[in-house]
Amino acid sequence: MRRQVYKRINRRLQELELPSVAAYRAYLEDNPGEWPALDTLCQIGISRFYRDRSVFEHLEHETLPHLAQRLLSRGENELHCWSAGCAGGEEPYTLAIIWRQRLESRFLTLRLRIVATDINSQAIHRAERGCYRASSVKELPLEWRNQAFTTIADELYLKDEYRATVTFAVLDIRKQLPDGPFHLILCRNLVFTYFDDEYQRKTMEGISSRLAPDGALVIGKPESLPDGPWGIEPWSTGLGVYRKTPDANGDRFILPVAGKGS
Repeated sequence: MRRQVYKRINRRLQELELPSVAAYRAYLEDNPGEWPALDTLCQIGISRFYRDRSVFEHLEHETLPHLAQRLLSRGENELHCWSAGCAGGEEPYTLAIIWRQRLESRFLTLRLRIVATDINSQAIHRAERGCYRASSVKELPLEWRNQAFTTIADELYLKDEYRATVTFAVLDIRKQLPDGPFHLILCRNLVFTYFDDEYQRKTMEGISSRLAPDGALVIGKPESLPDGPWGIEPWSTGLGVYRKTPDANGDRFILPVAGKGS
């Protein structure tokens, strides 16, 4: 994905007849109107259904059942999820398919609610249509594909009962976050890949504040969280799945006071 960004920036340098990245940096300082163009160049909308199968298998077999059981034990009836940087909707719709195909019958009184956001309005429009090429769903189990989609010509349309679970919104995660709390947040291959250290910490503060105690955070498999008192611990090593400790308060972890109760 980074290579794609590099190629886009190189093409932009050629368009502006600039010899180097350093020259482009100077150009940005003299032409602040170029920043939105650079921002667009850095937006990567590549996604597909069931991307990183092992992650979704963990969600199906461990994370989601654990969250569902905890909610039902407290008498709650909705499981709230947020998919950040959802691109064309492949990630949140995969979550909706897994829930309906594998978990809904086990937790009949619990409803799944997914908020999906992306900075790209065209991507959100595509997601709301719920229409995909076969290449987007090739990793999805065939049984699920046949049950969740209707094929018209050479396109696959996601059925209404799956789309109804997801609400989409255009949102720049650097400036605004959806209202929480959420029991599950997916923020994969976005913040902790493309943002600098300062923006990673700033965004992580907001994410942590939206994550309910004992809730789950999923980041990209090769990514890591910035240092900070987030009150979040690994749930599955190697899959980028974390859990907010039950005694976390807001976006800060409450540490035991020495000499009291110890």
